[in-house]
Amino acid sequence: MKVLVVGANGKIGRILSKKLSASEKYEPTAFIRKEEQRAYFDEIGVPAIVESLEQSEEVIGNVIKDFDAVVFTAGSGGKTGYDKTLEIDLDGAIKAVHGASKHQVKRFIMVSAAHADERSYWGQSSIKPYYIAKHYADKELSQSDLDFTILRPVRLTDDEKVGKVKMLKEPGLLEREIPRAAVAETILTILEDKATYGKIIEMSRGEDNIAEAVKKVCS
Repeated sequence: MKVLVVGANGKIGRILSKKLSASEKYEPTAFIRKEEQRAYFDEIGVPAIVESLEQSEEVIGNVIKDFDAVVFTAGSGGKTGYDKTLEIDLDGAIKAVHGASKHQVKRFIMVSAAHADERSYWGQSSIKPYYIAKHYADKELSQSDLDFTILRPVRLTDDEKVGKVKMLKEPGLLEREIPRAAVAETILTILEDKATYGKIIEMSRGEDNIAEAVKKVCS
């Protein structure tokens, strides 16, 4: 399976690219925005495409069209303004969804954020525009014709161990954190799992291994 990792130079994207490259089942390609980011992917043997999510839907679609699956892990990051949140987390995500749909790249996994459907939570947050962007990008994907899965992790940590997780079908009681490594491992686990198609999964640390948690949330 040829997998395009959008936002591959982010922390989840780097972990996922390395995991995909180590598997004989997948041929990952990194979608990155700067030429100087290529060195890491050369080192792990993953080809890279340098392009911007601020480009047109046509340009992004032409990048996506030759793949079997898209994993969208891109984000504007905490050091940019909310203009970039709109451009990347919302508009960039929607252009990727439309590009995949146009070119019949059916499998699409979106890394979103816990509480993206909870307007009451947004009002308590200092990053309300971020949640609004995630909400509407997710909504566009969920109304598409793609075989989508939306992962909504809580606050991310850099713990190297995957650990155990909790997954919910809808907003509920979660722990406060989850390692990025666990999100990347979940993507690897569900990539070809048809039981996860059409699912929105809220996730945090918990008491189940990933395979068990996926089975529970998809039953």
